[in-house]
Amino acid sequence: MSVAERLRELGVPLGAPARALALYRPALAWGEWVLVSGQLPMRDGALVHPGRVGEEVGLEEAREAARRCALNGLAAAAASLGSEEALEELRVLRTAGYVAAAPGFTQQPEVIDGASGLLREALGEENGVGARAAIGVASLPRGACVEVEFLFATRAG
Repeated sequence: MSVAERLRELGVPLGAPARALALYRPALAWGEWVLVSGQLPMRDGALVHPGRVGEEVGLEEAREAARRCALNGLAAAAASLGSEEALEELRVLRTAGYVAAAPGFTQQPEVIDGASGLLREALGEENGVGARAAIGVASLPRGACVEVEFLFATRAG
């Protein structure tokens, strides 16, 4: 089963990549590397669960937002590589997740598990799990509760 088929089966089909909100590329494929810029939890042009985790946003909502960031990251990677089929060649090397956290909130790893879990489901255990950082911050662009960036390797490069 392809990555796109697995995502459809999970009820989260791969859509068009989110547009850049400033002066950067959402993803850049270069040789064997695909670097995906920080992805916000955007769905249909709107932010999913805005606010700070531990205040306006609960843990499960934040995990769902991180999952959306991973889906957007895969869409950006596919666009950079030129096709959804190219996702079959991806391996996660590193995931870096940033959580807009209320003072005292310490469950950043559990939030970013939302993104890591989607990548594992989509790419498999071997290719979908890589190194990771989960960092708490005071605020994120547009009031997002989470932002996630990715470094992938591809056999196609």
